[in-house]
Amino acid sequence: MVDLRTYVFLDSLQSQMASLISTISRGFLPTTGQACCVIEIAPGIEINRLTDIAVKATNVKPGLQVVERSFGMMEIHSDDQADTRVAGEAVLDELGHTIDDRMKPRILTSQLIKNVVDHHAMLINRVRFGNMIVQGDTLYILEIEPAGYAYFAANEAEKGANIKIIDVKGIGKFGRVYISGDEAEVIEASKIIEASLGTITGRDPQAKKKK
Repeated sequence: MVDLRTYVFLDSLQSQMASLISTISRGFLPTTGQACCVIEIAPGIEINRLTDIAVKATNVKPGLQVVERSFGMMEIHSDDQADTRVAGEAVLDELGHTIDDRMKPRILTSQLIKNVVDHHAMLINRVRFGNMIVQGDTLYILEIEPAGYAYFAANEAEKGANIKIIDVKGIGKFGRVYISGDEAEVIEASKIIEASLGTITGRDPQAKKKK
């Protein structure tokens, strides 16, 4: 039985998010304004078969496919929202799942660090795939389960606030988002993220898997 962890639709990739995904993509690079669907499952090996189903269902391109022992995830995208939705629905049909079988996101960490100092910023910049954090920025860190919702969270933040996306890690047991900028904008972004995540329905991540 394949466990559906993350299933989320991004209606319009924002410019920073599209660029960040492109820095880690080994597939077809997404561009600003495209729609994308992120799907995360367990066990990981099954993502190969599901990617095949998605890309054959309609006119979408795969940007990410990550296969771990425990989890697997894919990101597919298209200029056409309908194509992206149809490809995602083809995966759900293959699994015998509905969207309500996904896990709803659970926030583990939501923290603000104000007036970041130089050396702290340097440490973060060494391992990031997005923009640079600089001295004096306010930093927001989100940790979330399942990991795949990190992409959705960062994209929603970019829609509604003037922030810099420093890094997004949407693979593995937990996802993480690092956002920086002026204090007021970062605080607004954190509110947007938490409100947006609260709209995603599904089952409790801490509940037992559906049999």
